[in-house]
Amino acid sequence: MILFHSPLSPFVRKVMIVLHETGQLERVTVQGVNISPLNGDEQLNRDNPIGKIPALRLDDGSVLHDSRVICEYLDSQHVGLPLIPREGSARWRRLTLAAQADAIMDAAVATRYETFLRPVDKKWDGWVTAQGEKIRRGLASLEHEHLAEIISGFDIAAIGVACALGYLDLRQPEFDWRGEYPGLAAWYAEVSQRASMLATGPAA
Repeated sequence: MILFHSPLSPFVRKVMIVLHETGQLERVTVQGVNISPLNGDEQLNRDNPIGKIPALRLDDGSVLHDSRVICEYLDSQHVGLPLIPREGSARWRRLTLAAQADAIMDAAVATRYETFLRPVDKKWDGWVTAQGEKIRRGLASLEHEHLAEIISGFDIAAIGVACALGYLDLRQPEFDWRGEYPGLAAWYAEVSQRASMLATGPAA
């Protein structure tokens, strides 16, 4: 399999962590791409018409894209404990929490594009503020309503939250989320030392 990859994408990192946690890293060849909303990659565009990463080309030539689809596929390909519950209410609960983590990452990436890529005279401060509010609402919900669920195991929901927090550290170091969400901070301090997290960080 071939994974279209950029080391700074939190969504790619999520897939890489799943590969590590499920023991499938050696099954995948990583193909680096350097893309932005304004500049694509020709090979990636052929495999994923939307031109976004991650995308996973399977051995039969078919291509999966969107980190949620790729992670679910990879979780179906190993014999260990599943990272996504196979059925029942637990499945939908964990996928919902994972989707919330994805939404935090989406807002953080949108903020990055607005502040880094858009010309200064066209920047929209209200947009940045709105994305920041989404991030804070999402983190507050995880801290005050779902912390026990997040810390209960390192599954797809926890992986997503860890990737979101790591991306905030990378792109918004001025945001003191640790001060605002001490429960998440304590948990992240622990899980960030997992081998899969250390191996997939931006500096790894």
